[in-house]
Amino acid sequence: MSIDEEGHKEIAAYVGLGSNLGDCQAMLEKAVQELRAEDGLQVSKVSSWYWTEAVGGPADQPRYLNGVAKVVTSLGADELLSRLMLIEKRLGRKRQQRRGPRCIDLDLLLYGQEIIKKEEQLEVPHRLMHKREFVLRGLAEIAPRVIHPVLGMTAEQMWQKIRSAKQDSKK
Repeated sequence: MSIDEEGHKEIAAYVGLGSNLGDCQAMLEKAVQELRAEDGLQVSKVSSWYWTEAVGGPADQPRYLNGVAKVVTSLGADELLSRLMLIEKRLGRKRQQRRGPRCIDLDLLLYGQEIIKKEEQLEVPHRLMHKREFVLRGLAEIAPRVIHPVLGMTAEQMWQKIRSAKQDSKK
């Protein structure tokens, strides 16, 4: 946490980005542009984009293109999540099928070292991030030493753990 010139608290947060409909790379780049245009947010890092198989949801859906962005924000976690959902809506996301295909998906993964659980709407750290290779790969790329506030593991440690488990399952 830091304090900006106006005395507002600033928090480093991490946002997962994903798309599996249309021109996925263009959609993710547009989402990053939208994040950059938001008041109260500064995008400081963006991972590479990674193609991954869909996890959960319909079996026949296309692969996802995923990445992670680090944002520094003076917004509260609730307001940040609201902004992410507004960006999704502006970019054409329609919530029709749980875990179904989508043109854009923005998930709040971490909000500083805070632990927040408010019904189904907001849970930080994201409840499945430590199990999702598509999240950990990008997070470990841009913030290998960021610590999961519940598990006490770094992004790099979580990424290595999931990779080791994947390798062991192939044996």
